[in-house]
Amino acid sequence: MVQKIKIITLGCAKNVIDSEKIAAQIDSKLYNVNFVDKVDEADIFVINTCGFILDAKTESIDTILQAVELKEKKKIKQIIVTGCLATRYLEELKNELPEVDKLFTVFENKSLLRFLNSDNNFQSVNLRKLSTPNHYAYLKISEGCNRKCSFCAIPLIRGKYRSEPIDILLEETRQLAEKGVKEIILVAQDLTYYGFDIYKKALLAELLKKISKIEGIEWIRLHYTYPQFFTNELIDEIAQNSKICKYIDLPIQHISQKMLNIMRRKPDKQKLIELLNKLRKKIPGLHLRTTVLVGHPGESKKDFKELLDFIKEFRFEKLGAFTYSEEEGTYSAKHYKDSISRKIKNERLSKIMEVQQIISEENNRKLVGTVQKIILDRVESNYFIGRTQYDSPEVDNEVLIKKNNNKMLSVGNFYDVNITDAFEFDLIAE
Repeated sequence: MVQKIKIITLGCAKNVIDSEKIAAQIDSKLYNVNFVDKVDEADIFVINTCGFILDAKTESIDTILQAVELKEKKKIKQIIVTGCLATRYLEELKNELPEVDKLFTVFENKSLLRFLNSDNNFQSVNLRKLSTPNHYAYLKISEGCNRKCSFCAIPLIRGKYRSEPIDILLEETRQLAEKGVKEIILVAQDLTYYGFDIYKKALLAELLKKISKIEGIEWIRLHYTYPQFFTNELIDEIAQNSKICKYIDLPIQHISQKMLNIMRRKPDKQKLIELLNKLRKKIPGLHLRTTVLVGHPGESKKDFKELLDFIKEFRFEKLGAFTYSEEEGTYSAKHYKDSISRKIKNERLSKIMEVQQIISEENNRKLVGTVQKIILDRVESNYFIGRTQYDSPEVDNEVLIKKNNNKMLSVGNFYDVNITDAFEFDLIAE
């Protein structure tokens, strides 16, 4: 009998990769399986959860409960839960959700596959069943984190930093390129620390250099860089290598020195600002994405104003923000009282995003009249939709090109387009 499996992935791109590797193992070893997209077609749900912050945990729990409801109605047969939430709250979930057939931590993929009778010859790397469009893929270059940010539970969940060896990453990239992948998006909890644990030195620049030589890879994008250990060699490689998108995701979290101290973030304010200015100076045309955290214990009106004023002054091309949520086991949860009300947190978040919306539109309008290279992601009823090198999938701007009956464009191909109009988070082109 053919088992119909639906894998539901919640959370970040690192979870996407984990799900793709699980799917590939199942697909290669369990021959009587079909993967389905529709909920009502599945026999088995594999739910890869997120447990990073309160909203993510809530989404994960809600998804599991929806699956339980379907099981009770006999619309599905089995529920398997893995990922960060399952890792962090394994025993609690076992006790509170007995309807779940099996829970696995992020370190138990072999056991998960064995549970599905597909572990005859487990391979931990390289095999990927892409859930993204065929022309781009994420590449996880490390696992875990050695940082001690006060608010973050990732080291508690994923453990210490572990770099993936360069030869394994290059082989994985070659296999992705052979499948038609043209854009590689490097992800890790901390890209800039890559290599220190196994090679005893920073090797991200070297890794980028080698990936760029792989035939078929045309864009390389950097997500989740930490401000510390941003070497001159890395900056020069980004500036000089035409395959590396002039786009860096570098979360600063805050700019107030008091808050950086409370959050246990490095480097200090002065060095952080020096780095941001250096990146802009040394990498012409760079678009910087950052993330900030508001409402952390200790954040005064003055601290928040300092952050808001800096955002107005520095004008990040892309910016995401989130409110503090107390996470069990973290330094903040142990040492600070979550004393700022949800109302004030949300007000601060809204002010940040209102400012960024204006900055985003003004930055986008500077592109009107320019020619930009885009990669085409998908086709909708009236538009072809793509991205520039300055935009990452799912989170950044999209370029909308009105359909013309005389010209058909193909998903996954690159095109030069003329930007004719701009809005807060979209560009119009022809």
